[in-house]
Amino acid sequence: MRSHYCGHLNESHIDEEVTLCGWAHRRRDHGGVIFIDLRDREGISQVVFDPDTVEAFATAEAVRSEFVLRVKGRVRRRPEGTENSDMATGQVEVLGKELEIFNRAETPPFQLDIEDDEVSEEHRLRYRYIDLRRPAMQQRLRLRSSITRALREYLDDRGFLDMETPMLTKATPEGARDYLVPSRTHPGRFFALPQSPQLFKQLLMMSGMDRYYQIVRCFRDEDLRADRQPEFTQLDIEASFMDEEELMGLMEGMMRELFAKTLEVALPKPFPRMSYAEAMQRYGSDKPDLRIPLELVDVDDLMAGVEFKVFAGPADDPEGRVAALRLPKGCELTRKEIDDYTKYVGIYGARGLAYIKVNERAKGRDGLQSPILKFLPDEAIDGILERTGAEDGDLIFFGADKASVVNEALGALRVKLGLDRELVERGWRPLWVVDFPMFEHEPKAGRWTALHHPFTAPREEDIDKLEGNPGECLSRAYDMVLNGTEVGGGSQRIYREEVQSTVFRLLGISDEEARDKFGFLLDALKYGCPPHGGIAFGLDRLVMLMTGASSIREVMAFPKTQTAACLLTQAPSEADPNQLRELGIRLRQPKVEEGGKGA
Repeated sequence: MRSHYCGHLNESHIDEEVTLCGWAHRRRDHGGVIFIDLRDREGISQVVFDPDTVEAFATAEAVRSEFVLRVKGRVRRRPEGTENSDMATGQVEVLGKELEIFNRAETPPFQLDIEDDEVSEEHRLRYRYIDLRRPAMQQRLRLRSSITRALREYLDDRGFLDMETPMLTKATPEGARDYLVPSRTHPGRFFALPQSPQLFKQLLMMSGMDRYYQIVRCFRDEDLRADRQPEFTQLDIEASFMDEEELMGLMEGMMRELFAKTLEVALPKPFPRMSYAEAMQRYGSDKPDLRIPLELVDVDDLMAGVEFKVFAGPADDPEGRVAALRLPKGCELTRKEIDDYTKYVGIYGARGLAYIKVNERAKGRDGLQSPILKFLPDEAIDGILERTGAEDGDLIFFGADKASVVNEALGALRVKLGLDRELVERGWRPLWVVDFPMFEHEPKAGRWTALHHPFTAPREEDIDKLEGNPGECLSRAYDMVLNGTEVGGGSQRIYREEVQSTVFRLLGISDEEARDKFGFLLDALKYGCPPHGGIAFGLDRLVMLMTGASSIREVMAFPKTQTAACLLTQAPSEADPNQLRELGIRLRQPKVEEGGKGA
């Protein structure tokens, strides 16, 4: 039906007869000569029709935007002065001899040469098939295809087997709500859509498959944001007889090869590593963006016993933290800007945002400006200035609260200041974060929870601490962070049944519950389970970063909205009553108050 893609024509095709198919991107009538920019996924070719080809010219007069066409003609060089260096095909054009209209089109709901934010996202998602015709969207999805191809090639070449795991499975604790699927053949019972293939890929290692990978859809019924969707894609990997050093090295090589092939970018070798504790101390985050040259500095010892109880309280609290964040040239901030940042950290639980402006450091206290100075002794002030490395014109922000609140608030403020003040360095800064705690303690619930998931192995030297002092146990987990986004997370897995049972008990999972939920896993561990570990990469997030998109919705063909709805198909929708009856499901109608309003 066609001989070439529109975007592939160049000077090597001059004088060739070609057949092109695509959409009318633009039509221009220049006084007896008609130009049609014909577009397909590879690009645009300019096609010229003149009155000498009577039938084709008459058809061209009827063409409008987004008509689907087939063109036959001869490639020629564009007349001197009409070349377009912005187009890959800008040195040539096609002299049209035949033109066929496959299909007419109504006026599109929006133009295709818009930027992402020029039309509301809701409108774009409602007409996603039009939105996907935009060159920007096609480029992103083409790059996504190149990325998945490169990842597959890398893993195939290293002996990994591409294997599928079930979509209809049993609910497992992955930290979010499951999507449940009722069973018609087993009344009153439900499947769960997988939040990840975690247990199945471990079972594949127990089955002797040795090295596995899968590009797999996963489902989580959780609150959404820019980098989350109810259904998403991850690159899932597991390997036997490979410790964390080997696996992390292999994954670094994969990322370096991926960036070299698809973006022609050289990532560092090796990737730097940082412990979880250091990341939280310096950046307030376990996924720090190393492109931002701002760091948190502990000043607890300087604030212990000061009159300012807002600082003294957390400084004397074993679970508290007082930290400073220096902003170079921060004295340029207006009072309104500082107030806005105070409101911003309030989102993360901070009750305020103290600050000191360093107007002239050499003058000591007299060269500073802050409402809190009167509460701080000279030695504390001198210590803050020395420890933060403050210079004239800088501003120092403070966080004082529970350590978790300070880390989250100042960590987020650090990133916002970096973006607002244009402090973000160019380029790519990958990082491994390692030595995560095995458990987090929830004071309100009075129990331990797994920081990653309950199948993560503790360090060998910490196994004896599991029951006596779980808070001091570190895991064999590792996260890959890229420019402040976690793109991959993994760990070595528990491969001995007695250790797995101990971890379940620590997490408040009784032996009976463990048998009910994970009996198949515990049984499999008894029959010769090899040491194994793995990692999963968020493919949507990775593509988002590599394309420079602002949201993972911009790199997914048919994403959901923030409320987990599909505007294109109007899903979710009501179920047919007959289907519900077959499943033994009866819907509860919402209560109606007096006056006809819903409760």
